[in-house]
Amino acid sequence: MTAAADARTRPFADALKNAQASITAHMEMRLAGSDKLHTAMRYAITGGKMLRGFLVLESSRLHGVPAEAALEAALAIECIHAYSLVHDDLPCMDDDDLRRGQPTVHKKWDEAMAVLAGDSLQAFAFELLADPKAGPHALTLIRGLAQSSGKDGMVSGQMLDIAAETADAPLTLEQITRLQGRKTGCLIEWSATAGAVLAGEDPAPLRQYARALGLAFQIADDILDVEGDAAKVGKAVRKDADAGKATFVSLLGLAEAKARAQSLCDEACTALSPYGEDAATLKAAARFVIARDS
Repeated sequence: MTAAADARTRPFADALKNAQASITAHMEMRLAGSDKLHTAMRYAITGGKMLRGFLVLESSRLHGVPAEAALEAALAIECIHAYSLVHDDLPCMDDDDLRRGQPTVHKKWDEAMAVLAGDSLQAFAFELLADPKAGPHALTLIRGLAQSSGKDGMVSGQMLDIAAETADAPLTLEQITRLQGRKTGCLIEWSATAGAVLAGEDPAPLRQYARALGLAFQIADDILDVEGDAAKVGKAVRKDADAGKATFVSLLGLAEAKARAQSLCDEACTALSPYGEDAATLKAAARFVIARDS
C-alpha cells in the first residue's frame, strides 16, 4: 500500500477543492460536445460538492492507483450521482425546481431533456469504467457500481422512499436506516472502496468507514432540512416536515440525531486506523460531512 507523503498535512478543504477542479477538468475534456445533450450533462454535474468523486480519488491515492484511472472512476461516480439527481428532481419524483442553487435540468430545459441527460450520464459512467486504462480489476468495479446504483442499491432506496410517502404509517428507524443505506449509502460505499478495488487490495476497512460515513451523511441531510438555509443548501428545505415524512430527526429528535451523526463520524475515523496518518484527509471528510451547511 502506498500514499503520497504530503497527505499528513494537507488540509481537507484544499484536498476537496483540488478534487473538484480535477474532476471538472476531466469532465470538460471527456464531455466536450457542444450540442444540447452534452450541455445538459455538464450542467447536471457542475456545481456539486463532488464528495463521492473525492472519495474515489482519496481511496485511490491510499492504494497507489494511477491518476488517470482514478479520475475515470471519480467522473463515473459523479455521472451516476448527477443522473440520479436529475431524475429525482422530475415532477413524477420529488418535483424540485432548484438543485445546487440553480434551476433543475427539467426547469432549465424540459422534462424530456432531463430524462435524456440522466440516461446518458448513467450510460457514460459505465463507458468510463470500461476503458482499458482502468486496469485489470475494472470488471469488479463495474459490477459493484451496477449493484450499488440499481435494483439492490440506489434505485431500490428511491423506490422505498416514494412508497413511504403513501404508506399507512411512518417508517420506523430500522426502515429508514435500510432505505437510506440503499439510496445514499451504497454509492458512498462504492466511492470509498474504489481505490482498493482498482488496486486489487482488501476494501474492508474502507467499506466500514463508508457505511458509517454514508449514514452520517444522511442524518446530516435530515438535520439540514430542519435547520438549513435554502440559499446555502441550494434546494428547498423543510420539505420532509411539511410532508409529514419520517426522518432521523423526526424519530430521534434533533439533539439525538446530532449525537448519532457524531458517533458515526467517530466510527468512520476509527475504521481508518490501518492506514495511520495517511488517512487524515478521509477522517477530515467525515468531520466535514456532519458539520456542513449545504
